[in-house]
Amino acid sequence: METDNELKNTIVNTIRTLSMDAIQKANSGHPGAPMALAPVAFTVYDEFLKFNPRNPDWPNRDRFVLSAGHASMLLYGILHVMGYDVSMEDIKNFRQLNSKTPGHPEIGPTPGVEMTTGPLGQGIGTSVGMAVAEKWLKQYFNRTGYEIINYNIYAVASDGCMMEGISHESASLAGHLGLDNLIWFFDNNCITIEGRTDLACSEDIESRFKAYNWYVQHVDDANDMDSLSDSINNAIKEQHKPSLIIVDSHIAFGAPTKQDTAGAHGSPLGEEEIQATKKNYDWDPYKTFYVPEEVKQYTDQMIKRGEKSEDEWSRQFAAYRKKYPELANQFHLMQNRELPPNWQEILPDFPVDEKGIATRKSNGTILNAVAQKIPWLLGGSADLMPSTKTEITASNDLEKNNYSGRNLHFGVREHAMAAVVNGMVLSKLRAFGATFFVFTDYMRPALRLAALMNQPAIYIFTHDSIGLGEDGPTHQPIEHLAMLRATPQLDVIRPADANELSVLWKYIMEVNDHPVALVLTRQSIPTIDRDRYASAEEALKGAYILKESRKTPEVILMGTGSEVYLCMEAARQLDKDGISTRVVSMPCWELFDQQSKKYRESVLPETVRVRISVEAGSKIGWEKYTGNSDAIVGIESFGASAPYQDLYEKFALTRANIVTLAKKELKNN
Repeated sequence: METDNELKNTIVNTIRTLSMDAIQKANSGHPGAPMALAPVAFTVYDEFLKFNPRNPDWPNRDRFVLSAGHASMLLYGILHVMGYDVSMEDIKNFRQLNSKTPGHPEIGPTPGVEMTTGPLGQGIGTSVGMAVAEKWLKQYFNRTGYEIINYNIYAVASDGCMMEGISHESASLAGHLGLDNLIWFFDNNCITIEGRTDLACSEDIESRFKAYNWYVQHVDDANDMDSLSDSINNAIKEQHKPSLIIVDSHIAFGAPTKQDTAGAHGSPLGEEEIQATKKNYDWDPYKTFYVPEEVKQYTDQMIKRGEKSEDEWSRQFAAYRKKYPELANQFHLMQNRELPPNWQEILPDFPVDEKGIATRKSNGTILNAVAQKIPWLLGGSADLMPSTKTEITASNDLEKNNYSGRNLHFGVREHAMAAVVNGMVLSKLRAFGATFFVFTDYMRPALRLAALMNQPAIYIFTHDSIGLGEDGPTHQPIEHLAMLRATPQLDVIRPADANELSVLWKYIMEVNDHPVALVLTRQSIPTIDRDRYASAEEALKGAYILKESRKTPEVILMGTGSEVYLCMEAARQLDKDGISTRVVSMPCWELFDQQSKKYRESVLPETVRVRISVEAGSKIGWEKYTGNSDAIVGIESFGASAPYQDLYEKFALTRANIVTLAKKELKNN
């Protein structure tokens, strides 16, 4: 469908005026960017974007990501005009409780929003993951004559996005991988909250991106929709590089006193300024939330266009299913977050071993077993694959011009890694990213977004404590378990041995609405005799009684990971000393807290007053299980460089200390 210039301008001004009106009504928001970028968004949706507003999740749609999430009304306005289920009432409820139009775009409440954005740079980082996913899906599923996957990813970045470190990491990776299905628009309006961008930034964006191996173009005027169209066509034709289109724009375009000023960034324009701006658009200054009739007719046409596009794809997919039923079934499972039947039968069982195995190493064995059964499980590490044991050995590398591999080398880019994993998971892959546990500090913003978006990303964190030894306090996580556990909608799993870990992978792969963090040891830990003690299957409850004395316990020792075996050793000594002791392994607090009150009480009865926790990390949070802040064995300082056995002695993570504390607590209770 070809849209004439007069109608184009009317639609662009509809988006601008809806943005101004909604922000004014809410008395908060960011009007400047939507007013500047309406021609960009409209050109993409009108001429290039493949979408069906009646089925926003159609698998072969193009993706549009508003990384500059503060410009949310730009997105809501274009979605309304394009026929998505974003009504005028929704526009009027901008930034109100439980509305479809929150202050920054959120995946879930608003159809057509591809991801939650707002923290600057996250959208462009995640768009790289979406582009990686499209490349992998295309190579895995497409067959000659059956191109069921073929789409592009568009993202809008602000100057703030470009200043954030994640933009450097993710752009560098995208250029290295030659992601020619990725197109970014840089809104070059030269304005920040504090004033002009040259207050803090003077770099040459064009040269920077050319150095990253991007194809760079420049559009001198955001209102020149013909030039925008030509640039996007050129970007689509580029077959070897991602594209950056630098678009010079005027923040709050058309506002007589606020155009090109910092004051237009994050505050309503005010009624008088809005009326004057509407006059500049040849718009009725006294009409609010106005959509001309011809725009409504255009909306109807876009709905029909979208339905036709998906219908054509559906017919092709039906033919594909007949010729390639196994691939079509895998595609269906992947899209619906389902797993192959009996997939868990491949999970390994580890023999009893007093010397044991590091959980990072046993995890590598489990990961490879799961990968055999689930082809769409892929990921990589931030330059630590040999250390994190996360190579899928039966596959090759995902690299430029060969996107079929399942091992992705992220480089030393933890923040980008987390965002890229988010993009892959949003594209329905099961993706993982791995690094040392202490480096969660570098990836926290994207990890938090995965939880906020309810996406089942898998994070594999090794070298989980002072147990990593000689690398010292810079690499020894202390506060990190507490930080992750404080994050809503994130499961933190720290297994006591290889078999707990294997069992918990059943849970990890079946989770489809939130991320999971695996926290694993560098040092070997014993593989527990499950014939003598509780079955590892009990770990699926989050916490369970691992060892029980013959009579009602006087003391409960609870721990996670490598410290569970310390609890076992201390319990043996306490039993010898005539003190009845229970050992509870607590690999996942979040899972345990979801169990029934009856079950939780059976594991940690309040009648047992002495409940002691043991964990090589911050003590924060354990008091809810011990009931007593003095009954927590943990670490309240940074670590030190030494062999890990010496460090456990230094920080009193010993059998003797646990036994002494138990006896002291018994005496005090």
